[in-house]
Amino acid sequence: MTTMKKNMFPPGLVNNLQDVLSKKGANKNEQKKQKDDDSTETSTSSSTAGNENDSSKPVVLVTNSEGVDSLGLIYLVQALVGLGLYNVNVCAPHSDKSASGHSLTVLETITVTQAEIEGATAYEVTGTTVDCVSLALSGALFSWTKPLLVISGINRGSSCGHHMFHSGVIAGAREALISGVPSLSISLNWKREESQESDFKDAVAVSLPLINAALRDIEKGVFPKSCFLSIEIPTSPKANKGFKLTKQSMWRSTPCWQAVPANRNPSAPHFMGNQQSLGLQLAQLGRDASAAGAARRGTTPRNNEEVESIGAAKSDNKAKKYFRLEFLDKETEATDDELDFKALGNGFIAVTPVSVSLQLESDVQTAASSWISGVLSGGAEQ
Repeated sequence: MTTMKKNMFPPGLVNNLQDVLSKKGANKNEQKKQKDDDSTETSTSSSTAGNENDSSKPVVLVTNSEGVDSLGLIYLVQALVGLGLYNVNVCAPHSDKSASGHSLTVLETITVTQAEIEGATAYEVTGTTVDCVSLALSGALFSWTKPLLVISGINRGSSCGHHMFHSGVIAGAREALISGVPSLSISLNWKREESQESDFKDAVAVSLPLINAALRDIEKGVFPKSCFLSIEIPTSPKANKGFKLTKQSMWRSTPCWQAVPANRNPSAPHFMGNQQSLGLQLAQLGRDASAAGAARRGTTPRNNEEVESIGAAKSDNKAKKYFRLEFLDKETEATDDELDFKALGNGFIAVTPVSVSLQLESDVQTAASSWISGVLSGGAEQ
């Protein structure tokens, strides 16, 4: 790690963080032993799962937008379970719901299935990330009433700039904040030609000090309440230059819609057949019967949007067009080192406070800056 310069954290911050990281292993064992010694309550089992939970430990809820089987989520949960300090619970989409934004599933029934993640109580949901967080916090699924912290991630790909608006992983943290629960969103700046699966383990390792500090200070009541933190991990997590408080930029990659000829789309005939069949069912049975269709679409998520947009009213003889969306990175000339994507590109772990109220932006920035600076200057090791 290098020394922070202008617009970065106070001098000596990186060295303090490095000390935190080096002491973390010993502190984990001491904290676990202390909690074990202090705990006099017996373990109780969750009413909705077979895993046993120690009611003396704070509850952490983990979600993401890439699906319950994604490596970023699995490695993060394994690390949290390994600490032995928290009751780790998972509620994540059954399949990839990236770029689903802050969308909720309404007027349809979603399916919830227990997932097997060692040491955690876990469920997979045939809905969006926001569905998962909303359901988990509703009290209808888990036996607890409220988690101490919601962590959304670790997702593959940056959520900087305007990508925050359609990012599913950001939406998961935002939904928690709206519901009054502190939250973090974590993304890894994955690059196809450079990144590898082990980078997710490294991303977890560099995120843990901030996660543990957040949990500690939430219990103390000194964690910022008016925002959640978006944490962006650089492409090479091990080589990061330290944490840097940043602001959301206006950056976005360029959307590129490509027309796909029907005769070059092998799934088109099958896709249209399913669409007509489901459309007729919806027309005949009405919205209340859509639960069966929703369950069936759990294995073919791409059909869902088309059924709603085309339905049975469309005639067979009308021409159908097919398009696919890709995002293309574009060169930027921004020179403000405080912007999220700029800091990330320079190798820093970008930490951006995000509020749901623009009027609070200045206060949010000040409060989050004060808290993060205190954590990274040595508070996380206590």
